[in-house]
Amino acid sequence: MRKALRGAMALGVLMGTLGTAGTATAVQPDATDTTTAATAAQAAASADILDRLLSIPGMSLIQEKPYSGYRFFVLNYTQPVDHRDPSKGTFQQRITLLHKDVSRPTVFYTGGYSVSTSPSRREPTQIVDGNQISMEYRFFSPSRPDPADWSDLDIWQAASDQHRIFAALKPIYAENWLSTGGSKGGMTATYYERFYPRDMDGVVAYVAPNDVVNKEDSAYDAFFARVGTKECRDRLNGVQREALVRRDALMKRYEAAAAENGWTFDTIGSMDRAYEAVVLDYVWGFWQYSTLADCESIPADAANATDEEIWNSVDTISGFSFYTDQGLSPYTPYYYQAGTQLGAPTITFPYIEDELIRYGYQPPRNFVPRSIPMSFQPSAMRDVDNWVRKNARQMLFVYGQNDPWGAERFHLSKGAKDSYVLTAPGMNHGANVAGLVPEEKALATARILEWAGVAPASVQSDPTKAKPLAKWDAKLDKRDVEREPNLRP
Repeated sequence: MRKALRGAMALGVLMGTLGTAGTATAVQPDATDTTTAATAAQAAASADILDRLLSIPGMSLIQEKPYSGYRFFVLNYTQPVDHRDPSKGTFQQRITLLHKDVSRPTVFYTGGYSVSTSPSRREPTQIVDGNQISMEYRFFSPSRPDPADWSDLDIWQAASDQHRIFAALKPIYAENWLSTGGSKGGMTATYYERFYPRDMDGVVAYVAPNDVVNKEDSAYDAFFARVGTKECRDRLNGVQREALVRRDALMKRYEAAAAENGWTFDTIGSMDRAYEAVVLDYVWGFWQYSTLADCESIPADAANATDEEIWNSVDTISGFSFYTDQGLSPYTPYYYQAGTQLGAPTITFPYIEDELIRYGYQPPRNFVPRSIPMSFQPSAMRDVDNWVRKNARQMLFVYGQNDPWGAERFHLSKGAKDSYVLTAPGMNHGANVAGLVPEEKALATARILEWAGVAPASVQSDPTKAKPLAKWDAKLDKRDVEREPNLRP
């Protein structure tokens, strides 16, 4: 990391904590009342952590929410709009902190979109029994500069956001740090490592797409030709095709739904474009969020299914509300990035007659208001891919066997050290370490514990004994696949 910046941040934090510590008065409980003593000590420690956080320049409290065994804070942190030119001003970036203990390791999580303000614990956080910092990605509301210069939304600026947050908090959370995220969040964790490789002690990137050459997408076509079973593929392909055959009839229903809900279509250009975009996302959406067992819910004979059955199946999986202005607006930052750096897939539909498809897979430019200029930078993903292949250190990539986004993934070469690419059999875009085959699950868990500096002696001598250090919490550790925009990462 940038040692000068880190040193300056550390000094500011230490000065703040020394100031509060100097005025603190300890409560001395009765020596015979150990329960009271423990409670008082815990309360003192908890009170101190908020003081220490708020002593960080630019850090402010939005809200604190209680959760047993933790303290959970929703915070704002002042960031430069442009890390290369701080004179351009600042904005407030929202972060959350699930605080356990400063003596535990810390997991830095981002989903790549807006941040949830409810307590949650990502899989690496449960594995290492640690603290968790979660960052809202810049330009996602409300973490958006005003006025917004969209040229300041790129992967380096976002990585620099993370770097400054880490530098500010590391003096408080001095133990090892891991970064993690799923899908676009997994991409974000990877880009952060590429630009600031000295910050983290390990990276766990889940289902992270890697679109190195934006115009070459044959890997996706190959994926859809073999995923699942032929029976399931035929069912899905049949419904998708039938929705285009019945376009005129189902468009009337779409018009009624738009009128009822106040949907508009200015960004994408027309209701007809939106309708086709939803339908063409159908097969992709199924495999991203469903499993082979869910094929039983897909009409087996699409040609003889009712309009209601076709509509409901497409709406359930793709969502007819998404390509409306109201559906697209929250995800403008994602589509901007997809159209400027990240890339976006284009797939073919060999089982659908050409005359049924009017627009094809539409590019990200169609999902961003025309008032926002966009220009694609083909070197961005090539740079990251080359760096990961040759320089990955203590990085773990986890993919799902049946997830379309895994068709273009990160790979490692001889230059990588203590790094792994693992695939969870039968899993979708929610693939995780828990879903790996037993040998790989133990390996991944052991490496995460080791990178975090908390691997028990028994695991160090025998990695097959590795397991999460924290007990499962049904509320904190809920691992449903996160619904994301337009079936995108």
